[in-house]
Amino acid sequence: MSRRVVRQSKFRHVFGQPVKADQMYEDIRVSKVTWDSSFCAVNPKFVAIIVESGGGGAFIVLPLAKTGRVDKNHPLVTGHTAPVLDIDWCPHNDNVIASASEDTTVMVWQIPDYVPVRSITEPVVTLEGHSKRVGIISWHPTARNVLLSAGCDNLVILWNVGTGEMLLALEDMHTDLIYNVGWNRNGSLLVTTCKDKKVRVIDPRKQQIVAERFAPHEGLRPVRAIFTREGHIFTTGFTRMSQRELGLWDPKNFEDPIALQEMDTSNGVLLPFYDPDSSIVYLCGKGDSSIRYFEITDEAPYVHYLNTYSSKEPQRGMGFMPKRGLDVSKCEIARFFKLHERKCEPIVMTVPRKSDLFQDDLYPDTPGPEPALEADEWLSGKDAEPILISLRDGYVPVKNRELKVVKKNILDNKPPPGPRRSHSTCEPDLSPALEEVLEEIRALKEMVQAQEKRISDLENKLCQFANGTD
Repeated sequence: MSRRVVRQSKFRHVFGQPVKADQMYEDIRVSKVTWDSSFCAVNPKFVAIIVESGGGGAFIVLPLAKTGRVDKNHPLVTGHTAPVLDIDWCPHNDNVIASASEDTTVMVWQIPDYVPVRSITEPVVTLEGHSKRVGIISWHPTARNVLLSAGCDNLVILWNVGTGEMLLALEDMHTDLIYNVGWNRNGSLLVTTCKDKKVRVIDPRKQQIVAERFAPHEGLRPVRAIFTREGHIFTTGFTRMSQRELGLWDPKNFEDPIALQEMDTSNGVLLPFYDPDSSIVYLCGKGDSSIRYFEITDEAPYVHYLNTYSSKEPQRGMGFMPKRGLDVSKCEIARFFKLHERKCEPIVMTVPRKSDLFQDDLYPDTPGPEPALEADEWLSGKDAEPILISLRDGYVPVKNRELKVVKKNILDNKPPPGPRRSHSTCEPDLSPALEEVLEEIRALKEMVQAQEKRISDLENKLCQFANGTD
């Protein structure tokens, strides 16, 4: 008599649970733009959501603790002249976020720890280099201030945000629209998917394609690809019969898949969210009302179905919290921020455990907020693994660190265009007066910022008083 043995896994009983109604973010007009990005970015301090906005593009940034109904006059981050298509928090500074837009620009913003009184309209730096709309942005996982952008001009550009300069432009590699771009763990390679049905592995510094695979999924609809911790590539796509499919590939032997599984029949593109610490991949389809999750191991069939979190409402987008933002005391291994039409609903994934002690096996050391490399070091060919931190005592977000942009003076290396005009001796010397005016402006700015913080603190106290918590 044969007995079926159930595969041993500590993640077999992971379950998802939405938070209570008062811990959701209500009254948010989520963007209706037709674009396959997640529309939401989260870190241990803030949740950012792309919203509907008249006369340009905008997104809203809320402190994680500011749950409940969002005031319709809540300040936005507005600066783009066309809809925002993608946003991404910097992994090395929780107060810095980048946004990409239909207006062909990428903007990088500094978000204060307090809630500003007015909308933020001035980015720290604007990156201009694309000729068509920019739909994808992604920060380098280990190098400071390195940002990738991909546009509908089939161009991938790498920027040094610290100087506002273009580091590299990957031209003539993609013949059609780029669907998605993903870094490997140490940021030495990229994986891209494209409308020409090819998945490419690219070494950006050598500007060459290391490996490519034509049509890993035979369907015509968009394919998504991400690197796993081991260097394999996980893809989602469609079969010829429009069934959704997932695949696991070894880029050193791209012809044969390690695993290929059909899932269901649906139109929504599956967005993969991968946790390298647990090797679990979560699949969220736009328009779906479920999150499926799988564990990737080195045992056949390699991609093991764990479970499905189901709800009634379809999702418009999804945010995924980095590991250092989770509550380790409750054995929380993932937290999603599901976007509805008018609200954002956090969903907590938990491993049931009886003990209240710290669970070492669930929380190995995870990438922290410190970069392992500077932008120049990475560009010169150096690689480094992420700097890891322990979550044993929980993670406390670092206070606001200002992003300083040092623009190199282009006049330094250019000869003067013609003979200099000699200053007349009777012209008054304006420099002391100018210094005085600049000093006064600086003092006024500091005063305004201090007043904004004071108003914000008073508003928070008033809210606590109104809620009867004071």
